Amino acid sequence: AQSNSVAYAYDGQLVGLGAGQQSRVDCVKLAGRKTDIWFLRSHPKVLSLHSKFVPKTKRQTKVNACIRYIEGDFTPLEKSHWNTLFTSPIEPLTSEEKQEFLSKITGVSVASDAFFPFRDNIDHCSKHGVSCIIQPGGSIADAKIIEACNEYNMVMAFSNKRVFTH
Repeated sequence: AQSNSVAYAYDGQLVGLGAGQQSRVDCVKLAGRKTDIWFLRSHPKVLSLHSKFVPKTKRQTKVNACIRYIEGDFTPLEKSHWNTLFTSPIEPLTSEEKQEFLSKITGVSVASDAFFPFRDNIDHCSKHGVSCIIQPGGSIADAKIIEACNEYNMVMAFSNKRVFTH
């Protein structure tokens, strides 16, 4: 990805990527939301959906339905169409259930193509189970970024290699 890219990884695989945004923190937030959805796809209530799909529902339709269930922001019309995918009514996944599940996530890594200019990036990473960060460094705010990582008990390494392409 070119320009302002931030990647979240877990157990050796990419789980969220934010790229091409005008600000680094927007990339951090976008990738963080994708990471949350990736983890929430293994929530017991989401997994239980698979036994409730009407027969012959295609795989991608199931994936999309699970993601929409996690997001939960249906329009009334969309929700009525979504309900037709299932053989019985589906209990909502509440914000509290999502937060409780996600609060147990640890061991997520973040890589950035350029330095973090403000601590809000680190504050936001802390909401997604991040325990280690790699970034090029080189910001006048590096000391504040190190301090923020220390406050969250995150390990941070400087690669000294900037791959931001413009």
